[in-house]
Amino acid sequence: MEYKQITEPFNQWLGQKQGEKSVKNLIKHGFDAHFVETKEEAGSLIESKVGEFESFGFAGSDTTRKIGLIEKLRDQGKTLYDHWEEGLAPEDGFRIRKKQSDCDCFLCSANAISMTGEIVNMDGVGNRTNAMSFGPKKVFIVAGMNKVTKDLDSALNRIHEVAAPMRAKSLGIETPCGKTGICGDCNDPMRLCRITTILHRRPMMTDISVVLINESLGF
Repeated sequence: MEYKQITEPFNQWLGQKQGEKSVKNLIKHGFDAHFVETKEEAGSLIESKVGEFESFGFAGSDTTRKIGLIEKLRDQGKTLYDHWEEGLAPEDGFRIRKKQSDCDCFLCSANAISMTGEIVNMDGVGNRTNAMSFGPKKVFIVAGMNKVTKDLDSALNRIHEVAAPMRAKSLGIETPCGKTGICGDCNDPMRLCRITTILHRRPMMTDISVVLINESLGF
């Protein structure tokens, strides 16, 4: 029997326990929070809650694309604001990012979510951090359990030590962390870590659902 087969049930158990604690504290902080086992369950959950909406914004998130909603929404004739769409001119990408703040429903992931109930993000542009906190009628933050950390300090550390280097490498950006895998307080023109937001509590005028998935997804 392979090592992965031996450890998988215990990884799933640990994710479930940590997910349950995270959901409890996120709810206490005013978020509508859910824990599911698979990305397919996450897609079905979100789909069941968005029938009334006509326009959808998608942040630059690998996780939100893996739950299968983009294809379903496009087939339904919904309006999609996705700046990852192929072939966009720079001015179109800018326009779409602005539209994400004014859509009916915005979907994104997070760089880190603490078991104590905080949601932490670092952006280079700011369209995600802007739209997730104010503007859309509904926001879904979707994250794999690989992004869940013990507390706020470890959530911030995860961004510098894991999320930013991996993201830079995935985009082919040669910042110091994209070259070495180690964060440096850089002034590189392509630096990704320019804006830090912490949702300590649900923003007063924004309806936010958090969906934690018991899988490893995204950076």
